Amino acid sequence: MARNRVIYQSEALFMNKDASLLDGYKQLERVQSANYSYTINRQDVNQYGQLGKLDSIILDAPTVSADVSYYLTDGFTERVLGFWVQHNDGPSASFVSGHLADGSGRNIIILTTPEGTDADLPTRDSEVTVNSAIGIGNCYLSDYSVDLSVGAIPTVSVSFDALNISSDADADDIETPAINVTDGEVIVGNCTIPDAITGQGAIAALRPGDITVNISSFDGTTLADIGTDAEGAHIQSASLSIPMSRSTLERLGSRSAYARSIDFPVVSTLAVSAIVNEVTTDNLADIIDDEVEKTVTLTLNDSDGNVAVLYTLSGCSFDSEAMTSSIGSNKSVDLSFSTSVGGPEDLNHGVFMSGVSTTSIITP
Repeated sequence: MARNRVIYQSEALFMNKDASLLDGYKQLERVQSANYSYTINRQDVNQYGQLGKLDSIILDAPTVSADVSYYLTDGFTERVLGFWVQHNDGPSASFVSGHLADGSGRNIIILTTPEGTDADLPTRDSEVTVNSAIGIGNCYLSDYSVDLSVGAIPTVSVSFDALNISSDADADDIETPAINVTDGEVIVGNCTIPDAITGQGAIAALRPGDITVNISSFDGTTLADIGTDAEGAHIQSASLSIPMSRSTLERLGSRSAYARSIDFPVVSTLAVSAIVNEVTTDNLADIIDDEVEKTVTLTLNDSDGNVAVLYTLSGCSFDSEAMTSSIGSNKSVDLSFSTSVGGPEDLNHGVFMSGVSTTSIITP
């Protein structure tokens, strides 16, 4: 029986660590949205003496994209996505170090169960109906952003550029969506994905009241007092963005791109908005003489007050400050900071993350 519609209860997302592999898929937790699309670019062939086109041919590799949003919890989903998440005193590396090399990308599988059924209680009775799946092959990270704000659950958004997309009416026989980046040919083989589950982490979601944004190292560098949370400006929101735009590399003799390479340098930015309560004694002429790189941290605690996730921005610079004031609203200040992403072993520049999740999924 055909579905009348598909809603979130019937879908589950999985990702593996290498597009060339047929197994190794892990489920993404706390997913809130998933969007994907592709565009085929064609060139019309025309000639003198004929009004209509002779043909419409494909000159460039199709554009495939996907974006996913999910609630931030303990770092497990980041590990599934291929980021480096430190645990306790384990080895440290740049958060995005696992995405700096091109490789063959990763695959995303979106499993869809029958209408009216939860994906974490899969129905695979072939006599009744079967699950279906959509696969996005050779996905390369193009953006990672975290949004923290008063009155909202901390949410992460990730975007990918991909090389291929496919669909299967029977999820028990899913052909891999990946292509061979060497010759552009489809890789032959069926994917092995586990049954969907509700999620391994004990944290359902983190609360905005348990978030601390420590930008006090820049106090005296800005006009607004941004000291401690109790004494400084009252922070309303913070947004961390790591854009990793990519260029499509193609060559003669291949119908597909052979790489989606990152456009370096990569600069991470942190935007903070706060209610102003006090100003400091300062002068822009003096501020521009302060060129010392500093550290900013974003700490997210669980309901028991223990650190669940910690972001550290090393080698930060202060970029801008904007104050706004009008009748009927609080005076506010918008601050922006930035740091460049260094190499995998550069511990002085870039974004670093630690989480309480002990599951080791993917390493750089």
